[in-house]
Amino acid sequence: MGTPAIRARSTARPSRPRLIASDVDGTVLSPGGVVSARTRAAFRRAREAGMEVVFVTGRPIRWLGPLEEQLDHAGTVICSNGAVVWDMARREVVAAEAFRLEQALRLQEIIRALHPEAGFSSELVTGPHREPAFLRLHPGLPVEDQVIGPLSETLAPDAAVVKLLAISPVLSAEEFHALVAPAVQGLAHVTYSDVNRLALLELAVPGVTKARTLEKHAASLGIGASEVIAFGDMPNDLEMLSWAGEGYAMADGHPEALAAARFRAPACADDGVAQVLETVLAR
Repeated sequence: MGTPAIRARSTARPSRPRLIASDVDGTVLSPGGVVSARTRAAFRRAREAGMEVVFVTGRPIRWLGPLEEQLDHAGTVICSNGAVVWDMARREVVAAEAFRLEQALRLQEIIRALHPEAGFSSELVTGPHREPAFLRLHPGLPVEDQVIGPLSETLAPDAAVVKLLAISPVLSAEEFHALVAPAVQGLAHVTYSDVNRLALLELAVPGVTKARTLEKHAASLGIGASEVIAFGDMPNDLEMLSWAGEGYAMADGHPEALAAARFRAPACADDGVAQVLETVLAR
């Protein structure tokens, strides 16, 4: 059965939540890209019990296959760290918040002045535009429908950039974030997920976070923060874990996520989300 969920700061938990919000990578999806049978069963039982399930991820729309194929998810997915809301069943974008071209290029200019070695990529709802330096520093990315070249040349004048990415070849993610975040304050929200130990920053429109978009979605269903249970493991989950009435950081998550969450769940490899949901369903 594994170890029980680890309590972090408080014994106060709401009654059975109405909405489950979960990050994907490192939370329910292993590094090998697999969702365990126990986790699949826990989410199925939660849906059968009438709970709304929303996945909240930094992934773009085109990388949501595991949710549909392994978790049979046909509901809402909040993508690109809150910038895009995707209806899995209808295959359509419900909402999106994006930089205009001049805003994205201005951010790139600021970061490049601070760190000339940085590589850049941009995410549009329609796919990625990546500069060659970014691809050299982030090898192994799927070829997919990417456009390669300087962003100033490949992006159309009316491009809507839902996420700008910057990667460093020499700094850690924490160091890169500390360098960039103050310089773009008010121009972008900067976060990172530290997946594969890449120094990869993700920039969104100011105020756009997983938490804010989740809050809007929950409110549209008449659900408040106290009725939400959330799971995550990385700095891009901080606001969501703090906002939810019952926020769980994975035991093997980033120290910042562990500090932000009131509760801890066992590691992803130990089916941590499933263990917590089994306890919730037993209430």
